[in-house]
Amino acid sequence: EIDEYDLVDPVDILTPLEKSGFWDGVKATKWSERRDAVAELTKLASTKKIAPGDFNEVSRTLKKLVTDVNLAVAVEATQAIGNLAKGLRTHFSGNSRNLLPVLLEKLKEKKPTMSEALTQTLEAMHKSGCIALLDVIEDVRVAVKNKVPLVRSLTLNWVAFCIETSNKATVLKLHKEYVPICMECLNDSTPDVRDSSFSVLTAIAKMVGMKPLERSLEKLDDVRKKKLSDMIGSATDTVLSSGTVPTSSSGAATSAREVTDSSTMRRSAASMLSGKKPIHAAAPAKKSGPAKSTAKKTDGGPQSKASAAPEIEDVEPSEMSLEEIEERLNSVVKTETISQLKSTVWKERLEAIGMLKQDVENLTELDKSAELLVRLLCAVPGWNEKNVQVQQQVIEVITYIASTVKKFPKRCVVLCLLGISERVADIKTRAPAMKCLTAFCEAVGPGFVFERLYKIMKEHKNPKVLSEGILWMVSAVEDFGTSNLKLKDIIDFCKDTGLQSSAAATRNSTIKLIGMLHKFVGPDIKGFLSDVKPALLSALDAEYEKNPFEGAAAPPKRTVRALDTASSTSAASSDGLPREDISSKITPALLKNLGSPDWKLRLESIEAVNKIVEEAHKRIQPTGTVDLFTALRGRLNDSNKNLVMATLSSIGVLASAMGPSVEKSSKGILADVLKCIGDNKKHMRECTLTALDSWVAATQLDKMVPYIAVALGDQKSGSEGRKDLFDWLSKHVSKMSDPAEALPLLKPSASSLMDKSSEVRKAAETFMNEVLKICGQAAVAKNLRDLPSPTMAIVAERLKLSSVHEGISDSVKTVTTSMSLPSKGGLKNIKPGLNDRSSNVGKAASQRGVPARASVTMISSQDSLQSQALFNIKDSNKEDRERRVLVRKFKFEEPRREQIDELKVDLFKHFREDVSLRLWNSDFKRQIDGIELLQKALPSSGKEVVELLDILLRWFVLRFCESNTTCLLKVLDFLPELFDGLKDQSYMLTEAEAAIFLPCLIEKSGHNIEKVREKMGELIKQMINIYSLPKLLPYILEGLRSKNNRTRIECVDIIGYFMDHNGTEVGGLLKNLPSVAALTAERDGEIRKAALNTLATAYKNLGDDVWRYVGKLSDAQRSMLDDRFKWKAREMDKRREGRPGDARAALRRSVRENGSDVAEQSGELVSRSMAGSMMSRENFGYADAHTVPRQMAAAVTGPADWREALDIVALGLPEQSVEGMKVICHELTQAVDPESSALDDLIKEADRLVSCLSVMVPKTFNFSLSGASSRSCKYVLNTLMQTFQIKRLAHAVKEGTLDNLITELLLWLLDERVPLMDDGSQLLKALNVLMLKILDNAERTSSFVVLINLLRPLDPSRWPSPTPSESLAVKNQKFSDLVVKCLIKLTKVLQSTIYEVDLDRILQSVHIYLQELGMEEIRRRAGADDKPLRMVKTVLHELVKLRGTAIKGHLSMVPIDAEPQPIILAYIDLNLQTLAAARMLTPSGPMGQTHWGDAASNTPNPSIHSTDAQLKQELAAVFKKIGDKQTCTIGLYELYRITQLYPKVDIFAQLQNASEAFRTYIRDGLAQVEKNAAAGRTPSSLPLSTPPPIASIPSPKFAPSPVHTKSISSKTDCNEDDAFRVQGDSDLRLQSDQQTDRFQSSGLLPSPASLLLGYLTVI
Repeated sequence: EIDEYDLVDPVDILTPLEKSGFWDGVKATKWSERRDAVAELTKLASTKKIAPGDFNEVSRTLKKLVTDVNLAVAVEATQAIGNLAKGLRTHFSGNSRNLLPVLLEKLKEKKPTMSEALTQTLEAMHKSGCIALLDVIEDVRVAVKNKVPLVRSLTLNWVAFCIETSNKATVLKLHKEYVPICMECLNDSTPDVRDSSFSVLTAIAKMVGMKPLERSLEKLDDVRKKKLSDMIGSATDTVLSSGTVPTSSSGAATSAREVTDSSTMRRSAASMLSGKKPIHAAAPAKKSGPAKSTAKKTDGGPQSKASAAPEIEDVEPSEMSLEEIEERLNSVVKTETISQLKSTVWKERLEAIGMLKQDVENLTELDKSAELLVRLLCAVPGWNEKNVQVQQQVIEVITYIASTVKKFPKRCVVLCLLGISERVADIKTRAPAMKCLTAFCEAVGPGFVFERLYKIMKEHKNPKVLSEGILWMVSAVEDFGTSNLKLKDIIDFCKDTGLQSSAAATRNSTIKLIGMLHKFVGPDIKGFLSDVKPALLSALDAEYEKNPFEGAAAPPKRTVRALDTASSTSAASSDGLPREDISSKITPALLKNLGSPDWKLRLESIEAVNKIVEEAHKRIQPTGTVDLFTALRGRLNDSNKNLVMATLSSIGVLASAMGPSVEKSSKGILADVLKCIGDNKKHMRECTLTALDSWVAATQLDKMVPYIAVALGDQKSGSEGRKDLFDWLSKHVSKMSDPAEALPLLKPSASSLMDKSSEVRKAAETFMNEVLKICGQAAVAKNLRDLPSPTMAIVAERLKLSSVHEGISDSVKTVTTSMSLPSKGGLKNIKPGLNDRSSNVGKAASQRGVPARASVTMISSQDSLQSQALFNIKDSNKEDRERRVLVRKFKFEEPRREQIDELKVDLFKHFREDVSLRLWNSDFKRQIDGIELLQKALPSSGKEVVELLDILLRWFVLRFCESNTTCLLKVLDFLPELFDGLKDQSYMLTEAEAAIFLPCLIEKSGHNIEKVREKMGELIKQMINIYSLPKLLPYILEGLRSKNNRTRIECVDIIGYFMDHNGTEVGGLLKNLPSVAALTAERDGEIRKAALNTLATAYKNLGDDVWRYVGKLSDAQRSMLDDRFKWKAREMDKRREGRPGDARAALRRSVRENGSDVAEQSGELVSRSMAGSMMSRENFGYADAHTVPRQMAAAVTGPADWREALDIVALGLPEQSVEGMKVICHELTQAVDPESSALDDLIKEADRLVSCLSVMVPKTFNFSLSGASSRSCKYVLNTLMQTFQIKRLAHAVKEGTLDNLITELLLWLLDERVPLMDDGSQLLKALNVLMLKILDNAERTSSFVVLINLLRPLDPSRWPSPTPSESLAVKNQKFSDLVVKCLIKLTKVLQSTIYEVDLDRILQSVHIYLQELGMEEIRRRAGADDKPLRMVKTVLHELVKLRGTAIKGHLSMVPIDAEPQPIILAYIDLNLQTLAAARMLTPSGPMGQTHWGDAASNTPNPSIHSTDAQLKQELAAVFKKIGDKQTCTIGLYELYRITQLYPKVDIFAQLQNASEAFRTYIRDGLAQVEKNAAAGRTPSSLPLSTPPPIASIPSPKFAPSPVHTKSISSKTDCNEDDAFRVQGDSDLRLQSDQQTDRFQSSGLLPSPASLLLGYLTVI
């Protein structure tokens, strides 16, 4: 195809541009002069082809003018750039690259003229070849990260256009760069940007298929995949349906191939995005006929590119002379006609226009000549024609052309519009002129016509043009509606021009236009006219009444043949009204003030949000509102209820102003709005419903269903809230676009049918009936099919669902009938008990025709079931039931209806049917029969009862809530038997079982019948056999807060009982004393009396110490207590029970001096009968999780021996563990005695003991920090001190336990809160001394390994509490410093303890540490003087110095053959070289390198000896050691290491010249070393005989180095880092044993240590 551009001669525009004064004009201060200068350039550049030249200076000038403050100048400069790009093409590419960033940045302008000019220019730059997408990737990346969303979206739109207009080869090259950009933009917060990203991906997929996108699209979620699939599918459908015209001569083949490729691509897109493989269909048969005919119809014209991108029409008409028009119309219009049209005689012109009209009407192909004809009429007779008849004929011809042609060019409209608008102003030509304008609207759309008319009418001097033009607009809006109009422009035109006119006719016309807009748009238009004068507002209100809002009910009377793309795009929103971007007004200060502590500031911020929306005419964009909704969500939980209501109002206003997009921007705030429906204030609920009204108007109820379903199931919503919500739903559910979306609300509604509130039940039933009307019975029944049977029966009965009735068994139906909900009349005289409800429902059921004794008949028919098992635990899952049954811990709440339903289902599932029917009967006699059946089965069904205990307890709770005394007494007779059976099985209640039963038992213990109260009190006392006292006490404490005075009295008496029988310090009873003491101020005399009696019991046990625990009391209360205590003292004296507190003091003294056994023998300990009985029980074998721990028994009465004491410590309760630690300390003191045999038993439990104590360290410190005494802290540190004083015990502690303990101690040493505690300085001293004692006596290998591991940064969760003043890095630095000091302490004595440590494990720890750092990090830290790294190097240096080359025999745990070689090998070689040069190696072997294995050496200098020579040298040195008495054991150990490291080496080949006795000695010695190594014994403990003399052995080539052993305190130059220098030993010594003994006796550790510096010296 020949390009017209190639045939045109180039035109030089630089010379005329210079002459026109362009350069002076662009520098002018007046904007009009600058605009005119640029307009001259635009005009010159509009030529088809521009001669190449130096346009660099022109481009630089235009780049500045694009950003000119005056919009007209900027638009003109942008258009000039576009014209230059079209005329110069590739010669303008360099300048285009420089201009592109500025143009993309300028896309932020919202003015239509600017945005339109920018779009056309950018597209022209790409179409003309000035810019290739591959070259501007970086510019695009910068643009899509612009802070203005409009820039991001329009840039992506331009990219999509460029891709669509590029060929496949180009897109294949660039898609790898642009797909990641689009994937990132898919996460943008602005919907327009996301849509633009989808457009780019769609364009790429359309061009090159889905394969290049597969890897990127795997990261998309299902929603986005579906959207992209739909967009790709719709795009390809458009291509196929638009009748793709073949672009090559091979018509049929090309067409068929395109159809096949497009359909295949669409299928693959959908299948790939849905995760399925594409199914390739067979290619369609080729049909040449249609393709050929289509090719002929194109008539060689330009090919259709509708499938690629819409061709942008040039709306500005170019100049054309009359001669050229006449020449082109030669074959259409006669020459005589044109001559007559030029005549000065009006009759000739009238005759000519009549003839022209006839000729036009007779034309068959009018489309080709339409523009020329219009141009002719505009020229002759022209719009200056004075004769009215001729004017009318001209207008009629133009109208005929506009209404007849298939596509009427917009250029024609522009040519005619000024003249037609003037004709509208003339009453004689008004009618045909208005008809012509309407024809223009049908041809090109009213949006284009309106946009052009605005400017004409504003600037025209004739006021009639404005007033009559606006009147025509009224009729146009009525005819075409507002869908194709830019409403913001028309509203601005009305406000700024029409209503501001001084002519009354113009103002009246404008008021009519606004009234017509109101008919289509609605009341929202009023927000844009709020600043109009009051007089005009009243006139507008009157006009609104004449044109009420009709919306969808007012369809347009006329349609547009060629839809205006720009207009339709702008009217994409639901109602077309513009929305304002308020993101700039949502400032950080506003968001911060919304969370301010000052309620006035919060209120002002909420009001500021309302004001912002008001200023935006209540029409806002979602941009930037995500953070605003997040801040408002916090205000929905505000303590100030008025602010919550103000927030609800603001949320409703935002929803109305934002429209459908609020659902995405609000981030689920609707869930928090719905929580406000549960408020007990009516006004709050009304505000919530108002907000919901605004929300449902903005979105749809379909979108709100998931949130509403959750709210309906939330019991916190309250009965009134749920009732209001159901009423609201009933009003709106019928308006849903898809009724099936309401089905998810049915299940929570079904549960509400059994709510205890009759109003909720009625509202739920009304709502469900509404759903039933719109969805039908089948859909509702299907949705409710999986409901529990009891619920299903009630739903079926209420909604009369026959299909649901069929699935319900007869037994469940009967039960449901007898337990149905009460009638409205039956609720008047009943309490919230269940038996009353049942009786009332029985009456209601009999009134409906159900037999009154249906359940009795059923039970009698079940006698045959007696032979079956009473319990069914086959499918029982107790843990699952406990998770499902949600109850409030400690505090009692009446069972909810859904809980009762679940209990019914569980009961019928796991109990025999006859028992279930008896237990679930409304007749109490039948219930008693059921209990008797359970009583008979109890002795033989222990395992089953335990498994189903939670169901039984829930049923007992129901009976407690009823008012039937006979049944209640039967239950209270049965429960002690049940608990005794559980006690015999050593079963302990789970937390869930306790939470089910205990709150109800405690609350109902204040029953109004004395006999019932007594039985319940005994039951509570019996509870400690199956539930520990410490766990029981919180439930009793909650009972002290009950509203029932009898319950409070019973709870006080029970606390007194436990104090009298178990002691005051057991189970935390002392914590309850303040609550009991507070009751002495009650008005009720019985409560005061009970509280005084209990406190007197406490006084008996504690003596005067009781005053420390009763809390703050008034003088009157103290006086009462003092009198009661005196009375108690007198009573004790009469009974010769001693003085108050004597027993407690004697017990403490006894345990401290003689141990618990002696105390027990002397009778000073509390009776242990309970503990004994619990200890003697056999473990319950059914479920380990429910067995009674031995420590529970000990916790109740105190430990009997150190094992029980350890169990108590393992409980982890700070106060209770003190008694256990006392006994353990006593045992440890006894174990030090050489004659005692207890140490062996203690060693077996040493690790467990230290593990428990290390867990107790943070618990006791946190307990003390909460305000308690530091007594427990002192005890735990003292116990640890005594443990680590015994070296054998310390050695028995495992490495993991030691790690936990050392970490905790160091953390608490660093904790800034410890010095602020009671005795804080003493605790710090104790921590210091204990740390040093651990380093002295713990197993040294474990200590080394633990401390090296702790040099790594500590997990933030390990710190006791956050320190606001310090960062994590600072805290880790301090922690590392302490660890380094501990390692210095161990390393200092390494010379004397080298054979006590396992070098292999230490070297493994060093290796792991270095490998985790890596060489790069090591080099970085070396330059930064990193202490942990220096310490590790120092440890390695000391080991190499002490062991010499033999250190290489201890690398069994280091992978020396790995590639690359471990870092530790290079450091060992470096140390060996450095020490050898300094002559500091120990005589463990010769100097020189040793081969590290198969891998290449990693040392700085390669070895100069062979492997065999090196090994011989080392063996010679080892044999020499074996021959010496003093070092024979070490030598054998080293020889054993060599045999392990080099298993293929024959060591006896080196002993050919040795005696047979020596070789036998080595063979036996190696066997013994191997045996001891397997047992974990060190070389220092190997008992070996004296070796025989060695025969002559070849001496090595190198003699051992002389010994130069120095202490670690001297400076060693081991490598590029300096080794640590440590001060003298005096600072590191522990204190004397006498000081330690004083610490143990006093419970405190001495010596100054607010920090560790006094003991572990800093460098």
